[in-house]
Amino acid sequence: MNIEQINRQRLIQHLHAVEARFPIQFVGTLERGSAPHVFADDAYDFLAENKGGLSLTTLTGVETELSARLGRPVGVVLYSELHGDDSKRILATLQPL
Repeated sequence: MNIEQINRQRLIQHLHAVEARFPIQFVGTLERGSAPHVFADDAYDFLAENKGGLSLTTLTGVETELSARLGRPVGVVLYSELHGDDSKRILATLQPL
């Protein structure tokens, strides 16, 4: 993943703006392909925690808003949805914010 292509401070500002609107907290970036529902090669994948009350529809809103802010597709993987070997593989690629 090429997360370095966006200014880190600007990225953090975008993430905080989305966190202010939705019950979510971003933990870090993940290797491209960690969010299997996003197919674009230039997408950003993030690990996040559900702060309570996050529905699938709301999560889609998070991805849509963050995609618009970053100008690229975004996939969000929720920490609570990681299980078994997949969680180990995904967490091994985590880059904390």
